[in-house]
Amino acid sequence: MDNPLFSVIIPVYNRPDFLRHAIQSVLAQSFSDFELIVVDDGSFEPAAASLRDMTDSRLRLFFQPNSGVSSARNNGIRNSRGEYLAFLDSDDSFEPEKLAVSAEFIRQYPEFLVFHTEEIWYKNGKFLNQKAIHRKPEGDIFENSLRLCCVSPSTVVIRRDLFAQVGLFDESLPACEDYDFWLRVSCCQPIKLIPKVLTIKQGGHADQLSRQPCLDRYRIKAIVKILESGRLNQKQKIAAQKELCRKCDIYICGAKKRKNFKEAEHYGKLIEQYNTSLEND
Repeated sequence: MDNPLFSVIIPVYNRPDFLRHAIQSVLAQSFSDFELIVVDDGSFEPAAASLRDMTDSRLRLFFQPNSGVSSARNNGIRNSRGEYLAFLDSDDSFEPEKLAVSAEFIRQYPEFLVFHTEEIWYKNGKFLNQKAIHRKPEGDIFENSLRLCCVSPSTVVIRRDLFAQVGLFDESLPACEDYDFWLRVSCCQPIKLIPKVLTIKQGGHADQLSRQPCLDRYRIKAIVKILESGRLNQKQKIAAQKELCRKCDIYICGAKKRKNFKEAEHYGKLIEQYNTSLEND
């Protein structure tokens, strides 16, 4: 298979049981024109050990020293051959119609480069009701993306051309790399929502990146990056500056509670800098 419609990329680090379930959910797709790329990010027990009985020719396995999820995703992107790329976290799974429905939406809406779907969440095996703030947006979602990461990597398909325009995942960010990526995408591209639940997310385990403390410092860094990139129009720039100041205010409160006054001072200066920029705008 030289040029499949989809390349599905699964980065994995030390999750053999979850990984098998994720892979099986891809190989069970009703739509067959895809390749499945698994990138083992230096697991203690290499992924190959738990996948010896999986002989599907569409499955391709790559190994790298432990370098983080962004590096693993980027490795998969560089080795992919599909026209559209789909991502699946190793603890998540696809419904059997995920790729078939995505292919139909691609056919119906060729003007879109990015599609995402509805999802359902489980935490420690129990169904988790999503809040209104997590409702999936579509169209111009830049301001939604500033507030929180409103696109899950496990729900998307992206035309590969877009990576040449916005770049790959930022490997310098140990967390919130998806928040950073979607700021770069949503400032220049509309997003099409596929209004069907096609991804199942499993949460609650100890190794999730979202469980790291003080995650807003990475989101603030991402907003500074997009502000300095020259990509934003005036409306987007003002929205980004306001959200930066809001996030800094929240972070400063936390830093003071932790008695980290030097950190609080740093983010206070950032607020002063961008408040001045807002006044000038």
